[in-house]
Order: sequence, then C-alpha cells, then structure tokens
Amino acid sequence: MPPKVSVVITCYNLGAYLPEALASIPPRPDVEVIVVDDGSTDPATRDVIAALDRARCTVIEQPNMGLAKARNNGIAKASAPYIIPFDADNRMRPVFVERAIAVLDAEPAVGVVYGDAEYFEGRSGRWTVGAPDFRRLLVENHIDACACIRRSLWERMGGYDEHMPCMGWEDWDLWLRCTVAGVEFRYVPEVFFEYRVRAGSMITDTRTRQEELVAYIFGKPQLRFLAPLRKHYMRLLRPLDEQLSTPALVTMLRQRALRKVGRIFGRKG
Repeated sequence: MPPKVSVVITCYNLGAYLPEALASIPPRPDVEVIVVDDGSTDPATRDVIAALDRARCTVIEQPNMGLAKARNNGIAKASAPYIIPFDADNRMRPVFVERAIAVLDAEPAVGVVYGDAEYFEGRSGRWTVGAPDFRRLLVENHIDACACIRRSLWERMGGYDEHMPCMGWEDWDLWLRCTVAGVEFRYVPEVFFEYRVRAGSMITDTRTRQEELVAYIFGKPQLRFLAPLRKHYMRLLRPLDEQLSTPALVTMLRQRALRKVGRIFGRKG
C-alpha cells in the first residue's frame, strides 16, 4: 500500500524525546515516517539517530541548516500526498492521522487540517485552537506547525521560508501566505497531538526577536499590504498589555479582545 501520509520529524539535539515521538505515531501501512537530523551535536542524540530502525523510518542526516531547511528537505523526500510536520519532543494522537485523511480525501478544496493539542510536562490542560480566523492570524499565530497539509500545497507555496531572521515562526509565515492565496483551512475540534512545554525551547529566542520577525514577514511583497491592518488590530490590543500586570489576566483579556475584533471587523467585511 502506498503511503497516504508522510510524518516528517525534525530533530536537533532532542534524542531524549525522539523515541517517544516515534512510538506515538500510529503504525499504519499508509503512514510513512521521515526523521531529519539537523546536524545534532549531542552524543546521546547521535546514538539515538544511529540506532533508528531504517525499516520503520527514513533517516536524513544533514549539517545544521535550520528548521525550515530541515522540514523542506524531509518533505522533498516524502512520497505521500499528505504531510504532517512533527516536532521531536511532542506526541501524536492516533486520531490525528485518521481525521486528516478523512477530511482531505473528502474535501479537495481543503489544503490544511488541524486540531487541538494537550499540554504536558511543563503545563497542563487543553490548547483549544478554534476555527480559522484571519483577523486573529494577523495578530499572532494560533495554528501550530503540527497540522496536515497537502504536499501539492507545500510545493505551490514554495515550502517553508529558509531565510527567516531566526527560527520559530516559519509556520506562521506559511499560514499567512496560504491564507492570502485563498487556501481553505479545516479545524477539527479534537486533540490531535500532545505538546511538551520545555524550558529553553526554540520559541523562547523567537519571542525575543519578534519585532524583527514581524517586520520581515509583513515586509514580503505578497504580505506587505497586510501590515497596516495588523498595526490597527494591535493598537486595539496594546492597552491591555500596558495597563495590566498579571500575565494570566492579560492572556484572558487579550483572547476576549481578539474575539471582539473578529466580530467588529467581520461585520464590516
């Protein structure tokens, strides 16, 4: 049976978690697994990579080139029509593959399928993502990279941007470009994967350089026209961040404000 879904796992010095991630992928004959080791230097990770069962997964070992290049190289090697980019420190729920295949097979217009996540280790609770909302996506990325996309869509979009100033928002950039291109996203209100909250993760550095990244993303020719609208939305949200000091309260009120922004601008079209 030819593969229907290729799960592409990128790994850089995360050998301690990789076996758990691999074990969580459902052992279906229509699921192909590709592991891209992005130049890991940690000896323990190198040992894990060397011991991987090549009959179970395809392994790509490359010099350190960054997350976008690692994902692109893995997807380029994939043979399935549907792709799930996956992080080496997360765990997949079997329902993910099942639901993604069902939606993409039944709805040719849909290019991206995503669901919710369950936090574990550093945090608990459910990450409820919600339906696609372009206004919210302009303000922040609320859809994780761990979604199922058509390989043909990845090709049409030119893959992940390998020239980002730093790693961490390659997925946001891709989702924005997809949305502008008219790609349809489908949200399934089920937990698709388990998200490990890990100290010292890549996203920490990303947040310290967010202004630089935002300028880069919204400076692209195909996204530049969105920059003024994003600034307008941000002006509506900024007073909450400046006037309140309790992080939990800021988060709660920001989410309420985002929903309000969506309703207001939704009525105006």
